[in-house]
Amino acid sequence: MVNVENGKLVTCDPALKQFLLNLDEKREFGGRRFILKDLDETHLFVTADCDTWLKGRLADLMTENSFPIGEHV
Repeated sequence: MVNVENGKLVTCDPALKQFLLNLDEKREFGGRRFILKDLDETHLFVTADCDTWLKGRLADLMTENSFPIGEHV
């Protein structure tokens, strides 16, 4: 019997993949896992319904790890 899952392929660098694996392990996507399959070093197969949430989390990560040019501490 064949199992079919509706999902999306995510391509990322190894550092971002570790971030995504950590989010999945913590079940931050509504209390459930969103990674369906860890394919290789740079690819994950994720649930199709997590894309908007995932884009938001990545935007948050980018905001946390950047600063405006010209701002002095």
